[in-house]
Amino acid sequence: MKIAVLPGDGVGTEVIAEAVKVIAALSRGGLAFEMEQASVGGAAYDTSGDPLPEPTLDLARKADAILFGAVGGPRYDALPREKRPEQAILRLRKELNLFANLRPASVFSELADASTLRPDVVAGLDILIVRELTGDIYFGQPRGIRKLESGMREGFDTMRYTDEEIRRIAHAGFRAALKRNRKLCSVDKANVLETSQLWREVVSTVGKEYAAVELTHMYVDNAAMQLLKNPRQFDVIVTGNMFGDILSDEASMLTGSIGMLPSASLDERGKGLYEPIHGSAPDIAGKDLANPLAAILSAAMMLRYSFDQDRVAARVEAAVKKVLAQGYRTADIFQQGTRKVGTREMGDAVVAALS
Repeated sequence: MKIAVLPGDGVGTEVIAEAVKVIAALSRGGLAFEMEQASVGGAAYDTSGDPLPEPTLDLARKADAILFGAVGGPRYDALPREKRPEQAILRLRKELNLFANLRPASVFSELADASTLRPDVVAGLDILIVRELTGDIYFGQPRGIRKLESGMREGFDTMRYTDEEIRRIAHAGFRAALKRNRKLCSVDKANVLETSQLWREVVSTVGKEYAAVELTHMYVDNAAMQLLKNPRQFDVIVTGNMFGDILSDEASMLTGSIGMLPSASLDERGKGLYEPIHGSAPDIAGKDLANPLAAILSAAMMLRYSFDQDRVAARVEAAVKKVLAQGYRTADIFQQGTRKVGTREMGDAVVAALS
């Protein structure tokens, strides 16, 4: 199982180091992983003038999965857009055809008090949002800003999906549901948008191939409300690029800390790029303050979705739960009565819990 390790910038290098520790511990337990590291983002620009140099892209192409940290920092903001660190992740998605973004929002019972919602609303929450990543209004043509005959300016974007694009993300949603509680909610705006009408029709057709999965449909405005009112009703949500962008950010805040949230971006064969959803956090970089649990949980997602190692992934997730139950907390999730630790100590605690 070949893994390309791309730590990136800032705290990305710190949290990915802890995820690598966990993978190495699993290797000692008999699993065969081959890890190779390369620079990406600002670190790559500093050495090569390119945030995604060809050797890094080549390594990512040849790997079975990519473990990605975070990129960027204020000192790169003045660069031309094509040279900025963030272009690395966008180019990786395009070059590797990573069209399905999987973003879980889970609340460990030990952290229920950290959410801005009442603990009884979020305790036990475990949602997976499957977002289409390469189509929709973000990429549809035509788009632009034009001047009308009246002299006023008009901005316009085009929401666009083909049935094949919808079909492949629907399959990704159903496959994810089969690995969980076999409930899939498709979110659209079919009462208003023709694009969503096609979306609902295609998802319903694909659903006939997955008799074991309960399929429901929900309008996006209602879904946004239900995520706050009764989030535990959901298991897997599948939706388009724009709706998924908004709903996944909303769901992430139910958990209390962005430092706990992993993600995956997959191609049609299950090859994926796995990353914590947080940024490079240059203000705390190098201070042993960052929470590595999102990166470690991203490694667990890699085991589950790219390597079909569900039981091993569950071991990693159980180890994270164990260290939280033991009271270990990084600064972002610290509460009175718990033990504040740094990035490295939290990673070491997860490795010890695995043993």
